[in-house]
Amino acid sequence: MKTIIVTGASSGIGRAVAERFLASGWRVGLVARRADKLKEMAAAHPGAFALPCDVTQEDEVDNAFKAYANEAGRLDVLFNNAGVFTPPAPIDEIPVADWHHAVSVNLTGMFLCARAAFGQMRRQAPQGGRIINNGSISAYAPREGSVTYTTTKHGISGLTKTLAYDGRAFDIACGQIDIGNARTEMVDAMIIREKAAGRAVPYTMDVGLVADAVLRMAELPAEANVLFQTIMATKMPFVGRG
Repeated sequence: MKTIIVTGASSGIGRAVAERFLASGWRVGLVARRADKLKEMAAAHPGAFALPCDVTQEDEVDNAFKAYANEAGRLDVLFNNAGVFTPPAPIDEIPVADWHHAVSVNLTGMFLCARAAFGQMRRQAPQGGRIINNGSISAYAPREGSVTYTTTKHGISGLTKTLAYDGRAFDIACGQIDIGNARTEMVDAMIIREKAAGRAVPYTMDVGLVADAVLRMAELPAEANVLFQTIMATKMPFVGRG
């Protein structure tokens, strides 16, 4: 049975991906801070394993990944997904604490989880595995007032490229999925803000389509890798000139 750890698994894209993999017969390690939500998911899904963890804390990440490797025997895939979107504003109105929070979760957290997964995949037998980072189309085109989120997501693209390069010697593939406007709690909050500001409601897509795309990336044979994939609501204004 194939094994995966999904971070940010208690809600949104992470939960949709975790449930899609469970439905496809994978063993899934569920990482998030909300232990109650993870235990509820694990109780409802054979093959799920709750791993309550703050991804910004090195010891907690290392212990969670070790516990899962001991339980499942190996780690085939990491979906490195946990992230935050701090309140939007021009840069001079953003509290420095929001910047530190975004960097801590979106960059340091994803680094720590990739580090733990890479170490496990490098040392297990047979060696190898796959890391899939959740980037964002913000890594290419920012949304207004999103300097904390956009800057950190540019960093994830660098993480992806470096891991794809460094992983070759150990049969570790790394790819990135850049997602635009999947319907989750985060996007619902954005829609409420846009309506309140009198702006047009953004086009969105079903989050299940993202889960399907991640599963296809994960199920590739070891000889192939999707380095970057963009999946987005068809009519969202990502490509074009104003």
